Amino acid sequence: MAATSPASYGGGGDGVGRRRVLMFPLPFQGHVTPMLQLADVFRSRAGLAVTVFHAPVNAPAAAAAAAAAGDYRFVTVGADVAEEAAALMPTGGSGSDFAGALMGLDALLRAPFDDALRHVLAEDAATACCMVVDSNLRGVQEVAERRGVRTLALRTGGACCLVAYMAFPELCGKGVLPPASRDQLQLDMQLDELPPLRLRDMMFSATSTHATMATCLERLLDSARCSSGVILNTFEDLENSDLRKITNGLNVPVYAIGPLHKISIGQESSLLTQDQTCLEWLDKQEAESVLYVSFGSLASMDSQELFETAWGLVDSKIPFLWVIRPNSVQGSQQACLPDGFEEATRGRGMVVSWAPQQDVLRHRAVGGFWTHNGWNSTLESICDGVPMICRPQFADQMINTRYVQEVWKIGFELEGKIERRMIDRAVRKLLCSEEGKEMRYRAKDLKNKAITCIEKGGSSNTAIHMLVNLIMSF
Repeated sequence: MAATSPASYGGGGDGVGRRRVLMFPLPFQGHVTPMLQLADVFRSRAGLAVTVFHAPVNAPAAAAAAAAAGDYRFVTVGADVAEEAAALMPTGGSGSDFAGALMGLDALLRAPFDDALRHVLAEDAATACCMVVDSNLRGVQEVAERRGVRTLALRTGGACCLVAYMAFPELCGKGVLPPASRDQLQLDMQLDELPPLRLRDMMFSATSTHATMATCLERLLDSARCSSGVILNTFEDLENSDLRKITNGLNVPVYAIGPLHKISIGQESSLLTQDQTCLEWLDKQEAESVLYVSFGSLASMDSQELFETAWGLVDSKIPFLWVIRPNSVQGSQQACLPDGFEEATRGRGMVVSWAPQQDVLRHRAVGGFWTHNGWNSTLESICDGVPMICRPQFADQMINTRYVQEVWKIGFELEGKIERRMIDRAVRKLLCSEEGKEMRYRAKDLKNKAITCIEKGGSSNTAIHMLVNLIMSF
């Protein structure tokens, strides 16, 4: 899609007089990143001005740099409730009540957002055409609606995840959810309504009550149904069947415009400082020889799992790049690797606190990705043709894992208690076996389809045109 000059919309480069899109991401890395990538697409591809509202916690790094730009503004919401917002933020891992935290943040931000939106509309009422809101912020969306602002809902997960969320009430009505027991046989039950998912894949959080989950998902679906359109960071060749189910089930326009990270021109969105030296290390490794290990910005492990992971990587003899971010080990600010690990892996392994993941996954040396399977990580791996070892923990990660293993067949789940021999076998399977080579072949086929979809005439390119036309019609 060719870039459109800002002057085409009656304004200059400073954003004065240009149509303006308002945006509000959920303050988590996996939600901030696609929202800012979408903002970049609006600006660079359609010449739209953008105002990003953001919570007082996890403020985007771009906020300070862009604060003075007329066409790209950032507005802090709820500075006076920052401590309360910080207290609501989950600490990571399957023990956190994410559903409760999402609804708590949404409720906390409603009143301060109403005040912030009123001030912004006083300045930009003539040019503000709509608001893109994270679908987890239903309360924020309701405020915008009351102020007369049309809304679009951004889903930062895959289409497969939204289809599962849409089926949640039906499964509850049938008595499938909540499960009558935690019996292994029952949890492994296949869901006829949602192939290839099992009942266990719908257990989004071990600590959120069923009532909390049901309310959270109901509000998420209300956000989609009450919007003027749903935007998904995916592409048709990857999730065509589930995209059709969403269109038929929600009765609102659906825009599959991903992969956003391949369309955006690269606005920095990381909430953590990236260690760029790992790219220099990768330059010295052989093609497709390195296992990249990263469990995202929220998932965590205990100290025993850390030790078993470390020794499993040692025993595999495979080169690796391992991200161990601060607070990723439960009960410890700083991870302590076992004695002898550094000596045993010197020259073939590197540990960093955070990595430029997109650059890592596209690097010629990376041959596999051990991931928690958040949607951003899953999609980035797919789009660079990298097969996966999957270790999901919560939310949509189990759903994404099942699709990686059973639908796209580009990886496999690492199930059960983490143990070094299991890790050794899994790493060798992905990097060294014929089965791993076949997964890599299928992953590269999906990579090619992802490239095609964003080119002229491709499905995502066309969807962006349609989305921009919708916005300009408001």
